[in-house]
Amino acid sequence: MKRFLKGLGLVLLALILATGAAALWKQEELTRLFAVNTLFDEDRIVENFSGMDRLFHHVAMDGGTPSPLPRGPEAVMPDGFDDWLAARAVTGIVVLKDGAIVHESYHRGTAPGDRRISWSMAKSVLSLLLGTLHHDGTIPDLDAPVTDHAPELAASAYDGVTIRQVAQMASGLEFNEDYMDFWSDINRMGRVLALGGTMDGFAIDQTRRRGPPGADWEYVSIDTHVLGMVIRGATGRRVAELMEERLFRPLGLDSEPLYLTDGRGVEFVLGGLNMTTRDYARIGQLVVQDGMWRGAQLVPAGWIAESTAASAPGGALYGYQWWLPPDAAPGEVYARGIYGQYIWIDRDRRVVIAVNAADRDFRAPGVRDPVIAMFRAIAASL
Repeated sequence: MKRFLKGLGLVLLALILATGAAALWKQEELTRLFAVNTLFDEDRIVENFSGMDRLFHHVAMDGGTPSPLPRGPEAVMPDGFDDWLAARAVTGIVVLKDGAIVHESYHRGTAPGDRRISWSMAKSVLSLLLGTLHHDGTIPDLDAPVTDHAPELAASAYDGVTIRQVAQMASGLEFNEDYMDFWSDINRMGRVLALGGTMDGFAIDQTRRRGPPGADWEYVSIDTHVLGMVIRGATGRRVAELMEERLFRPLGLDSEPLYLTDGRGVEFVLGGLNMTTRDYARIGQLVVQDGMWRGAQLVPAGWIAESTAASAPGGALYGYQWWLPPDAAPGEVYARGIYGQYIWIDRDRRVVIAVNAADRDFRAPGVRDPVIAMFRAIAASL
């Protein structure tokens, strides 16, 4: 009887521990779900954007030994600059001229060491990594189907789509990218991430097409996740490992960058980078220098030229995960993320402008053109 009671006690203890563990897991899951549902609230957005590692699964990367960003003479900013900062809820801005900092300021209670969420600027950084893998022959043919490296996509709408087409956002996938619609595909994807689901599974489940691959351009964020699947399939390695090895350690970042991940540890490559504003500026400076950094060719110069040219179908101002502005002057290209994240690059003037923001009006009519006008005014004034 004593042995039976002892055994029963152990079983009950195990059940109690299991129940407690399940409750803790559910609490963490609910915390992440609450975070994603209140992420952009006016009283939370600034703090949230500087603390994504407190809210979501993530993986840290080695940023190497910080490389110096020398200080140049402080630039005089154009008329209206301060009003523009306030209107666009800018939290950090770093301006480089010839690789030197000529303006740096932080706002709304943020600081230089804050690791700010990139949102879709991460897409452009992933393009740089893809360039290194294309150059060394790991991914030799951009016109190969994505299923060559990610065969699990064969039953999805990505069957028959090429690597180049997902890089150009020309997959033909039907995908609702409306952040203001709770039931949109992009917001359903966000809840998958928050609840610790699988992003690969979400991509595989995409079965609707708006048209044939390559026929037109439409911005579809999950295309970038598929690009990440291709990279992982071709290399057998995590994107975070490749990023730190090929880009971040050689660049020498100010702080340890982070990737948000799904519940299986897969990097949120379409928007989950977290870096300081200075480090986003370093990414831009790498492009200005045609992929060269401290005497090493990190990204092939030919890839920089090809990926930042407008090559998407239908005349879209889009390359391989990079944007071009309307009436682009030679050398102008930029990375862009929701809520006001930018890396503006003017290669001819050798100017980089990295901006982090918490702009809840980022999609309001008439916002984009004044932003580009301000970047051009800053670059022209230097």
